[in-house]
Amino acid sequence: MSARKSTTKQSAKAPHKFQYDAIVIGTGPGGEGVAMQLSKAGKRVAVIERYEMVGGGCTHWGTIPSKALRQSVSRLTEYNSNPLFNDGNQIRNLTFQDMLGHASAVIRKQTQLRSGFYQRNNVPVYHGEASFIDTNNIQIKRSDGSIDTVSAEKFVLATGSRPYTPKDIDFNHPRIYNSDTILSLKHEPKHIIIYGAGVIGSEYASIFRGLGIKVDLVNMRDRLLSFLDAEISDALSYHLWNNGAVIRHNECYTKVEGRDDCVVMDLESGKRMRADCLLFANGRTGNTDMLNLKAVGLSTDSRGQVKVDSNYQTEVDNIYAVGDVIGYPSLASAAYNQGRFAAEAMLNGQCDSRLIEDIPTGIYTIPEISSVGKTEQELTAQKIPYEVGRAQFKHLARAQISNNLVGSLKILFHRQTKAILGIHCFGERASEIVHIGQAIMQQKGEGNSMDYFVNNTFNYPTMAEAYRVAALNGLNRIFD
Repeated sequence: MSARKSTTKQSAKAPHKFQYDAIVIGTGPGGEGVAMQLSKAGKRVAVIERYEMVGGGCTHWGTIPSKALRQSVSRLTEYNSNPLFNDGNQIRNLTFQDMLGHASAVIRKQTQLRSGFYQRNNVPVYHGEASFIDTNNIQIKRSDGSIDTVSAEKFVLATGSRPYTPKDIDFNHPRIYNSDTILSLKHEPKHIIIYGAGVIGSEYASIFRGLGIKVDLVNMRDRLLSFLDAEISDALSYHLWNNGAVIRHNECYTKVEGRDDCVVMDLESGKRMRADCLLFANGRTGNTDMLNLKAVGLSTDSRGQVKVDSNYQTEVDNIYAVGDVIGYPSLASAAYNQGRFAAEAMLNGQCDSRLIEDIPTGIYTIPEISSVGKTEQELTAQKIPYEVGRAQFKHLARAQISNNLVGSLKILFHRQTKAILGIHCFGERASEIVHIGQAIMQQKGEGNSMDYFVNNTFNYPTMAEAYRVAALNGLNRIFD
């Protein structure tokens, strides 16, 4: 819904000091959470979206498209490896462009859904680039060059983030991509260099290997995704290696040269790499540089992020911030809740709700990874007496039926109380499976116990049965 002509009318009708009680800048998960909560509380709310469609980077360039691509590759791999459908003589192939069609359809559906939220809740959407004039007024520059000025009592920064693009790399070169522009891949590469082995880099390494494209994955650290439990990180490394990806640890680039037919990358170690194209996936920057924050006395760090307190309030009393622009945990799921909690603080003066202590992590590599709670390394360092229960997917009837034999579930629990301390899952549907354990972890007192998984009746055959298998495996290790 466009709000271009609403400025004068609302000013004339309402005897309010400002046109809106609150203006939210950005329509990603964080901005949506704020806007919906405030609107349902009866507040006059508007949102500003830089692009023509709502949804933010999560919907258009990040979470949704990359996971849609991953799903297509995963199903293709499953088809080609299942003897029921393929005898090995009729391997099915898809190109990156083929899969983008599916991703585009998902994006379109998500955009329509989210647009409907704003319409049904009577939240005007201004399309254009926002910049502050002062603490209560903001200007919106539209694509046609026209400018609107709107006012509000309070503002929320929910502008998200974009890929970090160092100046010594020419991202205008047709063979050099970042994690946003890779969705416009014009080539059909046979070989790609992925610089940065974080979540995004690892996910795209799985996608391109699944398409049969050679992958060089350059990691600046000594292991993949070092925040994960070490066994899970090692499992990912093994499966990428086993699928043919070349992983180069403890490496940093010194020079990137885009040529007509290839990209050449020089590393500090003296190595030289050449591939058809480069995906640079090393970090992200908060989208705050265009907001003219100096006009309101607000500063950012080197990555464009702003500081907030426990109420998501910045150093400027009437300006709040949520999502990627405040840093950790930089997850779409968490950003939505941050938005809701910020709205609570704006309505009541303070926020009594908090993000849960153990936020689940979902990593959509092939196979998938998901975890919640402590790792073995953290529990060992804290000298907490724990035990491990494991279930291998290859032993589960449902996994055998679906031919998804790779993976396992690991439960970490306290030796004395049997309380669940951490859950780590590697394999198909890991990001779904982890929530069963998370629900029990969140119970208080005796409700959080491994006994639940032993005594509960699970549907058979299901992947959820892994919890019973892992619980029995772990409790069998306990002795006096």
